This record gives sequence, structure tokens and C-alpha cells, in this order.
Amino acid sequence: MGLFSKNDKSLVSTLQTLMKKATFPTSSSPLLSLINVDRARIKKEILELDISAEIPCLHLKTELVNYFSDLFSNTITFSAIDLTIAIKVKRINQSEKLTQVKQVIMVASGKGGVGKSTTSVNLALALAHGGAKVGLLDADIYGPSLPTMVGAVKAKPVSQDGKLLDPIIAHGLHTMSLGFLVDENDATVWRGPMASRALGQLIYETQWPTLDYLVVDMPPGTGDIQLTMSSDVPVSGAVVVTTPQNLALKDAQKGISMFDKVKVPVIGVIENMSYHECDNCGHHSHLFGEEGGKALAANAKVELVGHLPLDGNIGHDVDNGRPTLVSQPDSSAAKAYLDIAVRCAINLNKTNQSIPSLIIGE
Repeated sequence: MGLFSKNDKSLVSTLQTLMKKATFPTSSSPLLSLINVDRARIKKEILELDISAEIPCLHLKTELVNYFSDLFSNTITFSAIDLTIAIKVKRINQSEKLTQVKQVIMVASGKGGVGKSTTSVNLALALAHGGAKVGLLDADIYGPSLPTMVGAVKAKPVSQDGKLLDPIIAHGLHTMSLGFLVDENDATVWRGPMASRALGQLIYETQWPTLDYLVVDMPPGTGDIQLTMSSDVPVSGAVVVTTPQNLALKDAQKGISMFDKVKVPVIGVIENMSYHECDNCGHHSHLFGEEGGKALAANAKVELVGHLPLDGNIGHDVDNGRPTLVSQPDSSAAKAYLDIAVRCAINLNKTNQSIPSLIIGE
């Protein structure tokens, strides 16, 4: 096999041939639809492999090394793999609006109290943990909670040019919320059109850097803010958060139906508060029902991208401004968020097309 140490292109071609029928780990997606082999050579029996990935997967480096070792071992001789991963997220957003953002993800729910905002923050952190550049927008004009959840209650955006506001950077995320601009104890008493205009200002009058993903934490329901986002923003896909409870499932179905009507693809359903794990014995108790999210996803023909536990620590973490991905990065809940982020990124990739703007009422 010494041939390959002198001929990188030949080795790259061989590796790509071996990858053709393989799928990405934990997924049914073809491996080569998500990664590209940029460089390969064998030096001192070490396979030096550089790949670029269209999904944030830096945290899966060990799993990928093991996966490639098994995949290549019958054809190529090497003692170990030295893997380098570059994250190159595909641009889905082809609109002239928000050109610095490659993909926009809405996180929505049919009703309040299902943990949507907590999920939004941890999903954004999980994407960033995988190597993506991520922004987080709080679209809840009436009840902004983002400043508290990221520990930036006292932060105030500044403007360098007198026109656009710089986002607040918290835990590596570029964030923006009306909560940064008004007193935390003030009530926002606005009619729908005023709230929609305020949302537009938050989106388009923020100096977002180049971002792979902008995660948008939506208010619950199917009202003006949802229609504004769906019609005026180049949304790439939506994630719907629910609990297994029947009432939550019914409202989540309404949310999915709304996205279908405005032609925003639903890239996944997340079932939150799926179970409670006993601290002593590890037994899972399904306090709000079982497999409701699975049934909802199957009925709507979308993927159930993950289950999250009913865990008081998760709520405690965001109450203290240090979400689970920050405060407990090695916990089972953090792993669940990371798995969800990968599945969402893969499903966004499957859309393969920019999402056309749809003006409601035209």
C-alpha cells in the first residue's frame, strides 16, 4: 500500500469509492452528501485525512475516526487516522434579505410551557459546539426571556455606525432580544402590527456577522409573529417542540399545519419532557404520556429528531444564565441536544433549495 503515500489523489479517489455506499453515522443520509475528502495521505503508517463537513460535527470526531477505521481497514493498511474536520455549512438562504446568514431555523411550539425557549438556546449552543457560527434571536416580543437564559440581563447593545446594533455575545452565540432594549420589568403593550415591526427591526437592524445558522426562538402559537417570520424572512426550516401531553400535541399539530400552509419545511419534531429518570435506579417514568411525539411526527410525515428528559436541572441552568450545554456539557441531556442538532442540520441539508418568500394575503 506504499503507493498511496506518494499519490494523494489516488488515495482520495479510493477513499471516496469506499464511502459511496456508506451513510453518515446515526443517520440514513449518504456519507458523501454531507462530507467531502479534501486531502489524504499515508505517512509513517498514519492515515492523514482532511475532510470538510456540511453539518457541524466537530464533537463527533472520535466517532468518525472509529467509523472510518472500520470502513477503510479491509482495503488500506494504516495504524491510525489523524482526522481534521473543517465545517463548511451550505448556504440555503439565497434571498437578498439577511445575506450574511446561511440558514435560518425557527423553533416553535403550538402552546406555551413546553420548554421551547430552553430548547432553542441549547440547540443553538449544540450547533456551535459542533463547529458552526451561530446567532440566536428572541422573537418573543411580549415575553423575551433570552437575556435571562444566557446570563446577560444587564447587557445593552451598542451601535458602531448609529444605524445597526451589535448583537450581544453570550457563551459564543451572537444574540439579540427586545429584552436587551427595554427594562426587564416593563410590560410590552403593543398591537400585532407594532410587534411585527419591532421583530423586523430586531432582525434587519442587527449587525449580524457571517453566520452558518440563525436560530429564532418563536413565541408560542400561530399569530402575527409567526406570519411575519414566514413571509418576510428567508426561513430555511422549522423545528416544532411539544410534550407527550395530548393538549400540547394537538396544538403542535396546528403549528405544523401552519408551516405547511406558508411553505416552510418542518425539519423535525422534538419531544420535550418525555420522561423522568430516577436518580437512584435510572428507571424512566413517562409522566405526560408515551410516544405522543412519535405519533405526531409520523402523522405529519416529519422526523422525530429527539427526546429530552423532564429534568429540573435543565430549567435551573437557564434560570441561572448557564444553559445545560455550558453548565453540564457531559450530561445525558447535553448529549441529547447535540444529537438533535446533528439531525436538524442533516434535515436542513436535505431541503437543498432556497425557501421562497411567501407574502401572506397576496
